[in-house]
Amino acid sequence: MFKSLYEGCFTLFLSQYMNPQNYPPGPLALPLFLSIIHCPQLADVYGKVFSVRLGGEKMVFVSGYKMVREAIVTQADNFLDRPKDEIANRFYLGDTGGLFMSNGETWKRQRRFALSTLRNFGLGKKNMEQSICEEIRHLQEEMEKEKGEPFNPASLFNNAVSNIICQLVMGKRFDYSDHNFQIMLKYLSEAIRLEGSAWGTLYQAFPGVMKHLPGPHNTMFSHYNAILEFISQEVESHKKDLDHSDPRDYIDAFIIEMANHHESVLGFTEFNLALCSGDLFLAGTETTSTTLLWALVFLIKTPDIQDNVQAEIDKVIGQTRLPTMEDRPNLPYTNAVIHEIQRMGNIVPLNGPRMAARDTTLGGYFIPKGTSLMPNLTSVLFDKTEWETPDTFNPGHFLDAQGKFVKREAFLPFSAGKRACLGEGLAKMELFLFLVGLLQKFSFSVPDGVELRAEGLTGLTRLPHPFKVYVKVR
Repeated sequence: MFKSLYEGCFTLFLSQYMNPQNYPPGPLALPLFLSIIHCPQLADVYGKVFSVRLGGEKMVFVSGYKMVREAIVTQADNFLDRPKDEIANRFYLGDTGGLFMSNGETWKRQRRFALSTLRNFGLGKKNMEQSICEEIRHLQEEMEKEKGEPFNPASLFNNAVSNIICQLVMGKRFDYSDHNFQIMLKYLSEAIRLEGSAWGTLYQAFPGVMKHLPGPHNTMFSHYNAILEFISQEVESHKKDLDHSDPRDYIDAFIIEMANHHESVLGFTEFNLALCSGDLFLAGTETTSTTLLWALVFLIKTPDIQDNVQAEIDKVIGQTRLPTMEDRPNLPYTNAVIHEIQRMGNIVPLNGPRMAARDTTLGGYFIPKGTSLMPNLTSVLFDKTEWETPDTFNPGHFLDAQGKFVKREAFLPFSAGKRACLGEGLAKMELFLFLVGLLQKFSFSVPDGVELRAEGLTGLTRLPHPFKVYVKVR
């Protein structure tokens, strides 16, 4: 009996802590004072494919453009699903729902439904441009209210960008003075920061212990729950005046689809509606508003580039009408600057984790079925073999000798492959229209003696250090 127990424990130990032959190299364990965000630095020691242990789980990190593309595009079907995520498991109450963490047929059906539904309500169409331009006018008015005094633009950008996805998902925008909505945006930013911190890493590694301990990780969950409750209230409000023959937005369309799918296998449940809406709210707010903040940082640090962008805008569009997407091909320098802002801003350092669907190899190493894999997008956007001056803000990365805009294969801020960001088209439209609309109207600077920092605050997203700007009407 004792011999069998010993052999069973020994076998369990080997399976959990001994790596198979030709497994990617790496440290024995991740030091407790590091968050998962710091793991990519280990590539300098162990190479472009390496492994770490987070508690009892193994994770493989992939770095560099060629190797990341191999994993998420060439071997897309091998690394399509999401692994178990302890934070999502608690937040989703053990459900594998939402748009980000779901897998299999549920994920495919929900992603297709979201894309087709959002397109029906304007995604990528002319009326979406009009909604963004209307929001630009609101944003410009809010900035003019500062009357030339320095202010932190973060909350304004958050509100403006979030209003676009809220119109698609909830059929409404929120005023910049809406106190409750400002609290939700604050909760969202804080929760994302905490999830990417050492506290989030500790919870992922030791959930059974951390859920009983006090700490900032509990604040993260309370913030996420508050956002979920906010969205659930919107769902209840939609039910009261829903017209099945005339859906107004994503929530309406989902409720109607729920009536057509009485089985829950495809994710058409009320709880999953809240989760999917929450995913869209999160993804449609934080990333684009953060990119706009980085835009101000880099344009203020390089005033000559800010001047050149404004000169091109003045020549092509002028200052009397707002931009349209039809203007973009005629603004190659501006387009190049926006792409370089995205590259240097590097707002999503790590792509969402993947899981090996079967035994496979990557970079010559054996990756067993069920292994978690984390693509390092920072290593792609700063790959020394792909970019001429990777550590320098240089719009020339996206211009040819004649000054025409050129695409770069290693430009992957939205990831790539089957799990690429479903809001990529909307984000590109927002970044172009918002930034051109702001630079038409204003010039941006900082108080004398203030030096903006290019080093970011890294969580799940990479934020600039808080700063205040002067806005001068042109």
